Amino acid sequence: MSKLNIINVPDPLLKTISTPVARVDSDIRQMLDDMLETMYAAPGIGLAAIQVAVAKRMIVIDTSAEEDEKSPLFLVNPEVVWESEEHSVYSEGCLSVPEYYADIERPASVRVKYLDYNNEMQETLVDGLTATCVQHEIDHLDGVVFIDYLSRLKRNMIVKKVQKAQKDSVVL
Repeated sequence: MSKLNIINVPDPLLKTISTPVARVDSDIRQMLDDMLETMYAAPGIGLAAIQVAVAKRMIVIDTSAEEDEKSPLFLVNPEVVWESEEHSVYSEGCLSVPEYYADIERPASVRVKYLDYNNEMQETLVDGLTATCVQHEIDHLDGVVFIDYLSRLKRNMIVKKVQKAQKDSVVL
């Protein structure tokens, strides 16, 4: 496994609509493993392939508590097939928007269909933080970053601060 580089806003790749994966083979599994290692190292609870500059419909998630055993989810070509009428609000962050958080409202539960790590079609119902994370990561596959839900003024302010932080961190 190897750690990958995470791209940050305003990288135009983050606005890319990712393409479906034909089948989960050894190359895709290697990419999923690398994404998982990258997510854990960041540290984060979700990562979409486009965040590591790969425009394929793949996400990895692990919302288990730190003290619990790791419980990763590998979702290839994920698709929300049902969402609850009930909504919840979470303070969301993103590995591509480091150190910024905002309250985002989303359906509290969703049913998602996807190919798993072994190329088997799965469908599962998720709720709470996992539902929020699944929706957040699927948004990435559709070229949407969580700050897109904010006002243009707030979004532009955050992007400028991320850009400044990146420039300030460059060592000459």
